[in-house]
Amino acid sequence: MQTITIYTDGACSGNPGPGGWAAIISAEQTESILDGGAEHTTNNQMELLAVINALQAVLSKYSGQPINVFTDSKYVQLGITSWIDNWKRNGWQNASKKPVKNADLWRMLDALCRDALRKGLDISWQWVKGHSDNENNQRADLVARNALERYRPKSGI
Repeated sequence: MQTITIYTDGACSGNPGPGGWAAIISAEQTESILDGGAEHTTNNQMELLAVINALQAVLSKYSGQPINVFTDSKYVQLGITSWIDNWKRNGWQNASKKPVKNADLWRMLDALCRDALRKGLDISWQWVKGHSDNENNQRADLVARNALERYRPKSGI
């Protein structure tokens, strides 16, 4: 059984500001690159949307395979592996009893993870140091930054 590998990244110019996200999906000797963005967003939202869009694409096509998600966002990696269960138990409030930021996106990601389990897709979450020598992380970063540029307001028009 072949493992599906996903590398994701998000980028933002200003925080908030225009942003982009990217996902590189490798499965069955094929590679897909997804990207998108928004005119007014945050880096964390772009990091989450990268993973959400990648998982949506994988879940629509595959079942019964393990998935390795690589992200340079501790927010995403720790959020989905450590924090989310407490957030749900506490009514989507954090440890400080304040609403969880980006709860709508976290709910989407949580639903996708549950759907993956139903389809027999076991997801592992790996943190990779950003802006290091990891080739696929660098590629995802470049795609995300290029996507960001499409959403940057044009001046002088």
